[in-house]
Amino acid sequence: MTTVRQRRVGKGTEAAEDQPSEETNVKPDGKIPSDQTGGRLWNMLSIIVGGIVAISLGLLTSVYVATLHENDLWFSNIKEVEREISFRTECGLYYSYYKQMIQAASIQQGLHGLVYDNKTESVRTINILERMNVYQEVFLSILYRILPIQQYLEPVYFYIYTLFGLQAVYVIALYVTSWLLSGTWLSGVLAACWYITNRVDTTRVEFTIPLRENWALPFFAVQIAAITYLLRTHLQPVQERLTLLAVFIATFLFSLAWQFNQFMMLIQALALFILDCLDMLPTAKVTWLYIIQISGLLLVCALQFFNSMILGSLLISFNVSVLIARTIQKNLKKGGLLNRLGKLILHVLLVLCLTLLINKFIKKILNLESDEHIFKFLKAKFGFGATRDFDANLYLCEEAFGLLPLNTFTRLSETLLFYVYGFVLFLLTVAAVIVAFRNLSGSNQARLMEKMDECTIALKPDAAYNLVHTVLFGCLALSTMRMKYLWTSHMCVFASFGLCSTEVWKLVLKCVHLYTSQRTQVIKYSIPIITLLYISYKFWPGIMDELSELREFYDPDTVELMNWIKSNTPNTAVFAGSMQLLAGVKLCTGRTLTNHPHYEDKNLRERTKQIYQIYAKRSPGDVHGILRSFGTDYVILEDSICYERRHSRGCRLRDLLDVANGHIMDGLGENEPDLKPSLYPRFCEEIKKNLPSYTMHFTRVFQNKTFHVYKLAKHK
Repeated sequence: MTTVRQRRVGKGTEAAEDQPSEETNVKPDGKIPSDQTGGRLWNMLSIIVGGIVAISLGLLTSVYVATLHENDLWFSNIKEVEREISFRTECGLYYSYYKQMIQAASIQQGLHGLVYDNKTESVRTINILERMNVYQEVFLSILYRILPIQQYLEPVYFYIYTLFGLQAVYVIALYVTSWLLSGTWLSGVLAACWYITNRVDTTRVEFTIPLRENWALPFFAVQIAAITYLLRTHLQPVQERLTLLAVFIATFLFSLAWQFNQFMMLIQALALFILDCLDMLPTAKVTWLYIIQISGLLLVCALQFFNSMILGSLLISFNVSVLIARTIQKNLKKGGLLNRLGKLILHVLLVLCLTLLINKFIKKILNLESDEHIFKFLKAKFGFGATRDFDANLYLCEEAFGLLPLNTFTRLSETLLFYVYGFVLFLLTVAAVIVAFRNLSGSNQARLMEKMDECTIALKPDAAYNLVHTVLFGCLALSTMRMKYLWTSHMCVFASFGLCSTEVWKLVLKCVHLYTSQRTQVIKYSIPIITLLYISYKFWPGIMDELSELREFYDPDTVELMNWIKSNTPNTAVFAGSMQLLAGVKLCTGRTLTNHPHYEDKNLRERTKQIYQIYAKRSPGDVHGILRSFGTDYVILEDSICYERRHSRGCRLRDLLDVANGHIMDGLGENEPDLKPSLYPRFCEEIKKNLPSYTMHFTRVFQNKTFHVYKLAKHK
């Protein structure tokens, strides 16, 4: 088991907003007044300073997480095998393809090895570029090979520095989004500071470097920034086209980097759909965003050799359904309140039915079952019946897929982020409800317009989009802890925007009858500055202490196992074991695997369930037959799984296998009435007794405190 141990030592300015030119500001002789010229120069200076601050904060964040990674593992001092072991579970699997491309005789041979891979899944040849999102590893390995840096930078450092560099892109994108929403780069500074001080809840890049989300989320943040700019008014046609291009590129890169892209963009499409139905976004721009999502995903589908999971995604079905339904219901946005509500309900039902029909039709045609485990998991998670499905329960029992812990809000409150976020969210939600009601009612009465004036200003299209975006992704984070990083980073943007927004403070002051323009400006700048000073005073010492704390990587049992495999087994040997461990086996030794952690394939899920019978109550003959059917030469048993205590009864891996096999679980507690006792003891425990019924099939060839390796007899 991996551990870390103590190392043994041998003012703000506003950005210019797009405003139509005012002829009254031009003198009769055609000259621009000096105060207007000065204002433009001041705005230009503000943009330059704000940009420099954004880049500086991005680079500082990158250096900060890189330093934490080095200090935690002493990465520069440990052996190569220890560095590779530090890439745990699926992280190690993804990095192994980068290593494979680096070590290939040529780029062409490296690509051929990925397209016709027979080492990731034994007795099968699979296309890695189709099954997994590893184009980033391919691109990075090619870049490393062609750049003259091999003598100065090791491949692993080129890889991790790229990921840490993307953190700079991430922070800059958050900064720019907040700046665009509020009109002042002070808001961006606050967003970046909140991101850094809430690092535990905003990123995990320093200890899960190759994880797909660490590649994808920076591009998602860039896409949100581009959408925020696109939704501003008074854009010139050239600006709009360039922004659409930026949205497309960011959407494409985000989709290419993460297998869960379709689900994230589906939530984004739902936000656009809701706002479009409520007349809070320009319909033409929303249509373009639907088309960009579809085209970006289809381009990724083509690059992934027409991956059927992408073609059968709900996102494509939903976006196509919205476009069809809009064509059918042309007068959707006309009429009074009741008329509009009736049309809206019909529109929603039509889109829902079309989405289900189109998705069902595509999956039927393609015989698609790759994502069925996700829907089984969701069905069980939200209480639509209990399940004995092994795959669904495997997700349900993982803490990362559980509800967001309440202590998350305690940590976010310590930096004042959650308090500010809640305040801004409440204000803008109320404004959104009022504006939506006004839009649906279609009233033009002057008195009503006067009442709504401040709400309309406080909820421009870009703010409306970010409001619904944060609400929907907040719901996702609350239901699934692993997805909190999509919410908490945007929470920094949304809270800082509200605290630095003229419109928000204008609304607040008008509500308490204290509004003046001067007072609004004073509050708009003073409160964010006070907040920044508080954050600096409270958290700067802690950050310094964190940066000075030195640890080192320590996992001698796994290092011993990997060294033994490399020295004592043939290169063609096939290994079976847990998904997490086998990813490390592939990376460190290059041996062939029976299964791995990339779970988005039905055949692999069935195979994994069969391999995991080594932890179930099965006869030695059955287990031997199952393992040999996948070409297994060696099986690795882990005490941490066989005698697991991390999960409670009912969620241990052996319990999930027992229930799936119809056997009663170990230990005190209730069992479902139809479960029966097994005829055989637990395999992983009984094999250690060296009984004849086991030794005729398995021979122990390696053992330490954590792992037991057995060689399989070749007899049939």
